[in-house]
Amino acid sequence: MASHTPVMQTVLFTSTIFGPIHSRRLGTSLGVNLMPRDGKVCSFDCLYCEAGFNAQGTGTSGLPDRLEVRTLLEQKLSAMKAAGEPLDVITFSGNGEPTLHPDFAAIAADTMELRDKYYPEARVSVLSNSTRIDRPDIVEALRHVDNNILKLDSAIDSTVQALDRPVSPAYTVENTIRLLKQFAGHCIIQTMILRGRHADLTIDNTTDAEIDALIQAYKAIGPAEVMLYSIDRKTPAEWLQKVERDELERIADKIRSHGIKVLVS
Repeated sequence: MASHTPVMQTVLFTSTIFGPIHSRRLGTSLGVNLMPRDGKVCSFDCLYCEAGFNAQGTGTSGLPDRLEVRTLLEQKLSAMKAAGEPLDVITFSGNGEPTLHPDFAAIAADTMELRDKYYPEARVSVLSNSTRIDRPDIVEALRHVDNNILKLDSAIDSTVQALDRPVSPAYTVENTIRLLKQFAGHCIIQTMILRGRHADLTIDNTTDAEIDALIQAYKAIGPAEVMLYSIDRKTPAEWLQKVERDELERIADKIRSHGIKVLVS
């Protein structure tokens, strides 16, 4: 299949606090977007990112400051509580990598405080691509959230380079796995499973070699759980294929046979 330049897909989230929405993995989720409302800032440039490619630019709105995030989040939580609306989780997600925000640690602490005030039964989740866990302040913040969800799509460098496209030339899987170990089990590893082509490269992390490498990585990291999922919405790279649930379950069973807890969603 010939390579093809896809139509530019733009940011998903046009506000700092969004939702609540129903998450496949987390339930009723109120989102916190620490990135620009009209652009994307990320340390990966994943082929499957629902917020589009980094090439769309960072926009003009800039990053929301700590006080703005706290004010908007409290307003939303207060209104939801007054209306009797349920909430399972507050999730840091959005138009890029949340831990790139310079005040991420402080904002995460504010969020935990507001959660305790309005919805103490809800959990705070962070969806991160694992590129900032070399920073002690980020690691400490992630240790305190309920669901520290960290990405590892492949344990093979060439696949990560083709699929996740790290911005930093220094990125390596070996170093990422080493850094993931420091959470001592207080993490959930999220792995996107897919196959397809992009820019004349074949990408497939369903092969025996890929899954065997992931199993060794999971065993080294020792996460509380592994989340396996596949694409569910439009992706900016056009020639990617969803892996159906029955195949995901077969992959999950192979991983489970090594004593690793796996959730398929």
